[in-house]
Amino acid sequence: MPVQLLKMMKGQSETPLPSHLQKENLQHLQEGRDYTNKYIQETFIVTGFKVVKLPTAGKDGRHDCHLEVSEEAGSAVYIYTKPGTTAASETASVSVAPKYVYTPLNHLKDGTIVNLYGVVKFFKPPYISKGTDYCSVVTLMDPSNVKLTCSLFSGNLDSLPKIYKVGDIVRFHRIKIREYNGQMQGITSGGFASLTFDGTVGAPIVPRTSSREYTFMDEEQKTIEDLRIWAASNISVSGPAAKLSGVQPMLFFDLTCQLVGKAKVDGSSFLLKVWDGTKCPYPTWKVPVEAKDLEGEKVLLHQLRNLAVDILVYDNHVQLAESLQIGSFLRIYSIHTKQASADNEDVSHIEFHLHGGTCYGRGIGVLPESNPDVKELKAFLESVDLTDSQNMESMCSMDIDSTFGNVTDLELHLQRCQQLSVTVLTDHQDLSNTELKTITNSPAPQQYRIRAKLRTYKPQKLHQSVKLHCSKCNSLQEVPDRDEFDFILHNSATTAPNPELHNASWYESVTWTTQDQKREIAIHFVKRDEMLQHPEDTLLMIEGGTLKEIWKLAKRFKCVIPVRSTEDDLELLDLSAPFLLQGSVKYYGCKKCSTPKPVKNLSSIAAEQQLSWEPTEIAQVLGIELLQYVFIMKFTLVDETGALNAYLFDYEKFFQIPASEILTNNFLQQKMQMTMDTLCPPGRKLGDLPWLECFIRSYNVRDAMKNQVYYQIFDTTVAEDVV
Repeated sequence: MPVQLLKMMKGQSETPLPSHLQKENLQHLQEGRDYTNKYIQETFIVTGFKVVKLPTAGKDGRHDCHLEVSEEAGSAVYIYTKPGTTAASETASVSVAPKYVYTPLNHLKDGTIVNLYGVVKFFKPPYISKGTDYCSVVTLMDPSNVKLTCSLFSGNLDSLPKIYKVGDIVRFHRIKIREYNGQMQGITSGGFASLTFDGTVGAPIVPRTSSREYTFMDEEQKTIEDLRIWAASNISVSGPAAKLSGVQPMLFFDLTCQLVGKAKVDGSSFLLKVWDGTKCPYPTWKVPVEAKDLEGEKVLLHQLRNLAVDILVYDNHVQLAESLQIGSFLRIYSIHTKQASADNEDVSHIEFHLHGGTCYGRGIGVLPESNPDVKELKAFLESVDLTDSQNMESMCSMDIDSTFGNVTDLELHLQRCQQLSVTVLTDHQDLSNTELKTITNSPAPQQYRIRAKLRTYKPQKLHQSVKLHCSKCNSLQEVPDRDEFDFILHNSATTAPNPELHNASWYESVTWTTQDQKREIAIHFVKRDEMLQHPEDTLLMIEGGTLKEIWKLAKRFKCVIPVRSTEDDLELLDLSAPFLLQGSVKYYGCKKCSTPKPVKNLSSIAAEQQLSWEPTEIAQVLGIELLQYVFIMKFTLVDETGALNAYLFDYEKFFQIPASEILTNNFLQQKMQMTMDTLCPPGRKLGDLPWLECFIRSYNVRDAMKNQVYYQIFDTTVAEDVV
């Protein structure tokens, strides 16, 4: 479209317009009519504008610059309705967009610029895009149940929506809609502005915005209240962010915390030292940096040395991390806790990483002190007694003779400790203790609270206590050993990968032949949105791999599924082998209850907005009844009146250790052994054993010959100071 500048002399154009054009009054314009041979002439005044250079000027023939006006900038437009004759008193003043119309998400059309309200279903905190702008991705929904994904760009971080969690409500003004692959998308346009509101029902309606001026009508409060009510039953809002005291290895979680230190590590990573007032249950990795390079209050960092953790952030998060102010409150999204590898010198530490990229909403958000979560966190941090951990550390470092004056004092101290229970009851506090003799003389089924000592336990080799349990048929089986898995892989490698199954729409394949030309290997990398992901987010399928090759892949990639080719599709191996490997954990399926489905069913998970590759979800789409790792042990319990055998059937509550990781984790094996040595100290007399408080239930098991009563421990966990 050509743009020409007309010079006006005494109200007339110095260059005459084409003779076929006829003047039309502005107030007579009607929608749908053809104005090809018409023109309008009005005189107007614009105030409060910006001159913005158009990036598309060279493509569409428009002028290089345009005037950008917005309500947030206080812009106004003055129009002379009678050019040349109107008195100054008759000049009309028109505010920009005095009343907004909001478009439901199911009425959006390609190429339009609209105003809209939506509930946040997914978001990525602002990050530096490939250029110099900040970018944020937000997926919205409204009661029409239509999703709209918006890609928002700005050179000013503060001008992007201040979204803190899924369920927040946003109001976007002047967002451009375009159609891509059959779906509507939103992108920022000139004059884009946003407000964000807490989506919690009953919370104060206070907008978050960086604009100095904005309009918010009374009727919009009802819009927000209605969206809150709708979202409460239609949007899956994740629970509160995890605490450091609740983290486990191989976990992805969000953390609300305070920044107490930071340091540059290298060009692609940056260190953040944070705390939330709770203590991580595992020894944590301390990133080695020079003291002079570490920013933060030295006294506070020393006080928090046992509570603060080091988070290493990478790649696109580094620039934002460098700009953070010490003392600010953060919400860090999708932190990865990683166990140190077996090759590491110190296998007992876990590490905290914020990987590069923005998958699963990875990023860092700065929370204002007015945020309700920050207010709660500040109050908690102020209540933490920083002298407790330091006093414990001092006690541990003291010589034992200075703590106890003589051997008699030490013996008295040990005797007092033995009177304390080393277990914790998690429910049924109303039950009173029952003697073991009474229990063995009572009919089943019943529930009891007991106080007893652990005389013996089986198996003595603790790794033998881990079994696989099917919750559907209630069967138990041994965990297959590596030789059985290796044998199945060897047999499957005799069938060459089918080249017709390579490079499907939802995965990309790579093949090669081993040096001895005896084995062909194919790896199929599952894509998302037609793109490959970072290794830590990728599920891959492998054909022809050895056990050693699969373990290497499992250490680097999110999930590994061993498969083989058929004529029509890829299929799982024999269910005696794990159908999925994730980190060091192998997942098995029940042969009796599983009905394996085609591997192509995984494509339905790959298409999800929030891709997580959860083993339970993978098992479901593949028709696998997932076997769960459990601890099965027999405890012989005694008190002054008698003894009984009680079985422990536990996934992770009793020992506070996941049974799925115990077989491959030396640190957890040592932790479990130390726990059992505390509950049942080897070489000690019965009178010197500690007391256990626990719940047991009796139940009947009938066979062809007789009825027997058995006992099982439940709703009991080992005390934190023991584990």
